[in-house]
Amino acid sequence: MRHIGILLCLTGTVFVSACEKSGDAEVERALKGLNALDESNLGDLMLNAASPEEAVTYFRRVLTDNPDRIDAMRGLGRSLVRAKRPTEAAAVWAQAVAHPEANEEDKVQYADALIRANEWDRAKAVLDSVPPTHESFERYRLEAMVADSKKDWARADSFYEIAVGLTTQPSSVLNNWGYSKLTRGAYGDAERLFTEALTYDRSLYTAKNNLVMARGAQGNYQLPVMEMTQIERAQLLHTMALTAIKRGDISMGKQLLTEAIATHPQHFDVAVRALRALEGGGSVSQSAG
Repeated sequence: MRHIGILLCLTGTVFVSACEKSGDAEVERALKGLNALDESNLGDLMLNAASPEEAVTYFRRVLTDNPDRIDAMRGLGRSLVRAKRPTEAAAVWAQAVAHPEANEEDKVQYADALIRANEWDRAKAVLDSVPPTHESFERYRLEAMVADSKKDWARADSFYEIAVGLTTQPSSVLNNWGYSKLTRGAYGDAERLFTEALTYDRSLYTAKNNLVMARGAQGNYQLPVMEMTQIERAQLLHTMALTAIKRGDISMGKQLLTEAIATHPQHFDVAVRALRALEGGGSVSQSAG
């Protein structure tokens, strides 16, 4: 009986120990789950709220400890783009698209980084590898830009139109489409697209500036009715003046430069130099550059 009692005690000890180990494993799994959740939330925070360079540092550290985590690769790639380091971003996205868990949107982000790095042919090759069933705003926005770079206007217009229909905030893509029309000399279409872009984002200065160029290219030297600060008004008058001068309307250019200088709340050096160059018979582009 004594031996049986000892055996039972030993068995009980083993059982308790096993329970303790099982409990420890459950706790460890729970902690890992919480850590993963915390890291996911922190990753989102770094992408959306942190400075680009801080986000780059964070995701590099995560990848150093966990080199196979594709979510960290994505975070690093996006952060490098935000930090205006597209060549490094493209290298990271190249690793991401080779990951077993990569998806088609990773290829789109890779193409975006390549375009930012001025690698247009490589970007086209990456986009060509994305199946037509993958339809996203970002994919078609990039397809339009690549078609633009090839002067394939019909494809560019088609892709821009699709992209506009896939987002509720199309101001930037409408601005890009308008600029494409501007470079082709389709000034009326460009003016319409810039105007539409501003209906979605009244603060988009590039669309305002492009709109003024499109109107000026048609000989319309009146600023459009739109929301603008006093400084923006002076800058837009300067843009209009340069457009007029480019068309050979020197007298109108001088008038607009004078108005721009008078409108600006501070000394408007670039406009002053342009006006002096005109009055002295020099080159406006060199003086204004």
